Amino acid sequence: MVRHCRFLAFALLFGHGLVMAETDEDGFKRPLDQLKINPALDQREFERATLQALNVYDPWDSWNRRVYHFNYRFDEWVFLPVVRGYEFVTPRFVRSGVSNFFGNLGDVPNLLNSLLQFKGKRAMQTTGRLLINTTIGVAGLWDPATRMGLPKQREDFGQTLGFYGVPDGPYLVLPILGPSNLRDTGGLVVDFTAESQINFLNVSEVSSDHPEILGLRVIDQRYTTNFRYGQVNSPFEYEKVRYVYTRARELQIAE
Repeated sequence: MVRHCRFLAFALLFGHGLVMAETDEDGFKRPLDQLKINPALDQREFERATLQALNVYDPWDSWNRRVYHFNYRFDEWVFLPVVRGYEFVTPRFVRSGVSNFFGNLGDVPNLLNSLLQFKGKRAMQTTGRLLINTTIGVAGLWDPATRMGLPKQREDFGQTLGFYGVPDGPYLVLPILGPSNLRDTGGLVVDFTAESQINFLNVSEVSSDHPEILGLRVIDQRYTTNFRYGQVNSPFEYEKVRYVYTRARELQIAE
């Protein structure tokens, strides 16, 4: 009897709730009735749609995978041991100064590409960074601009080309440098040429006589890059890296 009464009470309360929902005046009545479900969407359809979303134009897949494997082994056998040796023999504050110095040089193409993309605010911020870090930061060895509210804004000529509607073209894995595409590879060449011609702080001219400066810059670039081959722990690492790079570039161009 008690059990029957409890059920009756629950039914009354539940029925009362339905009535209240039907007579609610918030304009959101019986929302589940508006839910559209595709009964034909099964697991196979989901997997197919997922693969389409991960699809990236990669006509040179075979070559790219060979280069990716080369980069993997070069990183494991050469690059990372050199970086670990660099960390062992160099104090942290020296490594920080080296990274800041080369980062200050990198703000030159950042500024040029911000101007080419008509990003006035970003161009002013980058100009402020160059002035502050080159003077107060002693040629960029320190980065007081970031603490003053002027964070680094990365812009490259690949993004500039994308801004003007140039398609990314085929996916491309560059030896040592890693993931790229045809458009961004051309952008790298333009950025390098522009930096060399501007010769900010006379670094490009000095580097031609002292290749160890370029070597130090390459080591620092790897030192400041967090990515490690194999860290994805997946047999589909190549596909994941390709997808992440492609989508990240789309977001950078769109911002």
